[in-house]
Amino acid sequence: MSAPVKSSPREPLGKRNYGPTYSFPMAAWFTAFFLAPLIIIVIYSFLKKGLYGGVVWEFSLEAYRGLTTPSFITITIRTLVTSIVATIITILIALPCGYCMARSKYQTLLLLLIIIPFWTNFLIRVFAWMIILGNNGFINEFLIRSKIITDYIPLLYNQRAVTLVLVYMYLPYAILPLFATIDKFDFSLLEAARDLGAGKLTSIIKVLLPNIRAGIFTSVLFTFIPIFGQYAVPQLVGGRDSYMLGNIIADQILRSRNWPLASAISMVLTVVTTVGVLLMMNMQRRDAARISAVKGEVQNASGAAP
Repeated sequence: MSAPVKSSPREPLGKRNYGPTYSFPMAAWFTAFFLAPLIIIVIYSFLKKGLYGGVVWEFSLEAYRGLTTPSFITITIRTLVTSIVATIITILIALPCGYCMARSKYQTLLLLLIIIPFWTNFLIRVFAWMIILGNNGFINEFLIRSKIITDYIPLLYNQRAVTLVLVYMYLPYAILPLFATIDKFDFSLLEAARDLGAGKLTSIIKVLLPNIRAGIFTSVLFTFIPIFGQYAVPQLVGGRDSYMLGNIIADQILRSRNWPLASAISMVLTVVTTVGVLLMMNMQRRDAARISAVKGEVQNASGAAP
């Protein structure tokens, strides 16, 4: 008579770890469309330019030496300045908008108005601004018909137009994180600060802003990073005198066919944005640690009280 076969204990269905299974599609997508192209760009940046385009598979630092030319340094500085100025203006506009939305009774309606631009294609909105800012556009026509000016004002194809359109394009990306953070803020703290003698502006600067820093950091990331790599807006409303790094990359690939130099410039974009993200994450981590320490001190003090 054969001995009974003991079945191996099976892990209960509810306790199985499906994490690797669920994360595989995202990991495959990330590898195929981000990691693999990034590796190709890194490799191409250390190769030689082909005579008729493409690359020659020989190690070279020629592309990185091209990053030290005065023209490239000028465009890099212009890109940084434009990105920083547009980000600052966007945040300064988004802060009062997020505050008013958080205090309003019509939050749903206001959120809908903020989200509506996302329903329209990015390029269509850029072309709409070209029509508004053009010589025969709405602004110039209104000023001339109102006898305020006698000749057209060049509102298009300059740095001011680029900054204006960039602020408009990325303002919703800044408002939404700020609104989400301010909406969770305890506004009784502002009332307490005013009861203690602080003015309205002082209470906002010293009480509200420190408590919504996480939302400000997120808004800065959501605006600065895409603006820094922007291509369409400078191309359409700025012209060559307002070119940014994204336009130079496109020119090197489509016109000069200098793939190694385009890859090297792409590496500059990647490094700058990565450093920015790491700095913001570090600041958020410090803020979280500081808040935890303050909460711990408050709990210890309340526990030690008789």
